[in-house]
Amino acid sequence: MRSFSDSYRAAGVNIEAGYEGVKLMKQHVERTMIPGVVSDLGGFGGLFAPNLTGMTEPVLVSGTDGVGTKLRLAILMDKHDTVGIDCVAMCVNDIICCGAKPLFFLDYIALGKNEPEKVATLVSGVAEGCVQAGCALIGGETAEMPGFYPEDEYDLAGFSVGIVDKPRVVDHSKMAAGDVVLALPSSGIHSNGYSLVRKVFDVERTDLGKHVDELGCALGEALLTPTRIYVKPVLAALSAAEIHGISHITGGGFFENIPRSIPDGLCARIEKSAVRTPPIFGMLARLGAISEREMFNTYNMGVGMTVIVSADSADRALAALQAEGCDAYPIGEITAGEEKVALC
Repeated sequence: MRSFSDSYRAAGVNIEAGYEGVKLMKQHVERTMIPGVVSDLGGFGGLFAPNLTGMTEPVLVSGTDGVGTKLRLAILMDKHDTVGIDCVAMCVNDIICCGAKPLFFLDYIALGKNEPEKVATLVSGVAEGCVQAGCALIGGETAEMPGFYPEDEYDLAGFSVGIVDKPRVVDHSKMAAGDVVLALPSSGIHSNGYSLVRKVFDVERTDLGKHVDELGCALGEALLTPTRIYVKPVLAALSAAEIHGISHITGGGFFENIPRSIPDGLCARIEKSAVRTPPIFGMLARLGAISEREMFNTYNMGVGMTVIVSADSADRALAALQAEGCDAYPIGEITAGEEKVALC
């Protein structure tokens, strides 16, 4: 018997649209299937059997996040195929900081009106993020919430689970003065600080499709560029070099995130002149009259992740990162000090 409810539809929830959305998204989910997936989409839970070969003490690592108010740009531009990448990135980039390989991802989409094609487009971005991260999309939830969200608005969040052998967990126990700080370039603003971005650029009243010479593209295109996913380059570096610390540069910028991988008594001295900052940040600082200190304390400034390596393995780390398409470069070193991070 076909499942339907006229009464529920009259209240604003179309369960048949939900079934259609699942049908449309299956082609995207199939792209993410990797060894270990043992369940089909549509069950009550996603099943995954991890390969523990060679691990002495496997540890599961989890991360969760959402896209935040960057979603407003997607809604204004009616472009919904990239924010799913952001959603995955914000989770898996956190997991990789302790050396864990992401295994699977689940998403949660809440919206005012379930439009199956839009939901499938959102999931296509999530699937692309999972492909980039090498993990499987094994489930999720779409919640139609009329009267809570306007019909054309939605929220997107998710979580991921990864695994690492406990002896290989990246911590700062071996960090020492003389270690090298490597920068992994960002693709732009990524997914943090968009409440300030939206205010500075007045996105509700600005032509987001207009070309901006300073950026080399339309403003909306620059602001909607998805977060870079660093899983594969970092896994390669972990296999090639001695990694002493990894930081995902998200909200709070350099001053909040780099110290999270620095032990007491040491300081990451960052050469500001070495940081390769895309023009969108200069434009944002100028139009918003935002000080340099606040920019580095809010945004990634072109550095989506920092990796701290022993000096004698820095070249190997750089070669491994670059072989995976990540144009990493040194921006500083670890010294004695109590500040944990200093921009010089």
